[in-house]
This record gives sequence, structure tokens and C-alpha cells, in this order.
Amino acid sequence: MLHRKTALRVAAPVAVLALALTACGGGDDKKSDDKKADTAKSQNKPKPEEETVLPAGKTTSGKVKEDEAFVTYDVAAEKVDVGTEAETKKLVSDPKQAKGLVTATAHMKITHKGGAPLTDTPDVQDTTEIYADGTRGGLLIGAAEDAPGCEDELDLEGWKKGETHVLCETYLIPKGSKSIEVRWSAKEDGDQVSWKFAGK
Repeated sequence: MLHRKTALRVAAPVAVLALALTACGGGDDKKSDDKKADTAKSQNKPKPEEETVLPAGKTTSGKVKEDEAFVTYDVAAEKVDVGTEAETKKLVSDPKQAKGLVTATAHMKITHKGGAPLTDTPDVQDTTEIYADGTRGGLLIGAAEDAPGCEDELDLEGWKKGETHVLCETYLIPKGSKSIEVRWSAKEDGDQVSWKFAGK
């Protein structure tokens, strides 16, 4: 896993350019391929019946499978930073592709509450998604780690009980979106928790 993620970071500019505007498409060599493989068809998927809506910064708890063990985390979406169209154009190979789009970076404050220390990089943030006005954005791989206030998951091997870190996910959303929603679940296809934020 570490090798694959390291490879992605080394090739981040290429990955960002190739994946920025696939409207929820997946990458070639990252574990997120598995969680994002069917996102194109689920871009407008309805909210699950058991979705819980929380105010910004409110914490939820969940057990996440990390390698072969389960770890209990407290998770909260603290904020969403929305970029400008000009900034977004610098992240894609063809600026015309970014017309009308901006970046949205969700800051997830995550605390290891129980379970063994991690033996690899964390999976807990992998189910984070960003929706704008009810429609899922497009995952922008390789951008979140460089965003201000965001930590690099590659540095978190050995994460142990009591430690808190801020991990981020960046998506492309339409400029001028009125409502932004961050969704997270402890497992793929599990009941989601969402936090709502005003657009920009």
C-alpha cells in the first residue's frame, strides 16, 4: 500500500491532470481505485435512508478496518475550503477543462480512539466525498496533501490511540454552488454521516 501511495505522490502532477475532470473517475494505481471505481454511475446516487446530518465540526464515531484490524475513530468535518476558478485552472493540463469549476477541500479532524497502532497508512478518510447542490463532485487526486492545514497520510504510519490528525480530500465542484455537503462512512456502502456547509 505504501509503495502504491508513494508512487502516486511522485506522479501527483500527472495524476491530477489526468483525473481532475473525470467527474468522479478513479485512478490507475491507488487503493481509492476500489472505492471510486463505480462512482461515475453513482454521481447522483440518492442519500442512504440511514444518513445522519451533523452541524459542522460535530463528531461522529465509527470502526474502520485498517489492514486486518479494526480501529475506532472520532471523525468530524471541520471546514471546507473553496478555491477560485483561476486556482483550479493551474491544476489541470487544459485550463479550458476547468471552466466553471473550483476546488473544494474538506478538512477532516480524526482521532484514534481505540485499537492497535496503524501498521500502514490510514484508510479512514478514503470514504470521504463532497457534494455540491446535491451532486457529487469529481475527485482531485494528489491535491489535498498540499493544501494548507492538511497532513500527508504517508506520514501517519504508526498512528496510535489518543493521536489526532487532519486529513483532507479535494473535489472539483461547480463555481457558485450554494450548498456543500461532506459525507463520510466507516465502511464502503455503509450508512453515511454528512456535514453541511454554505457555498461560496
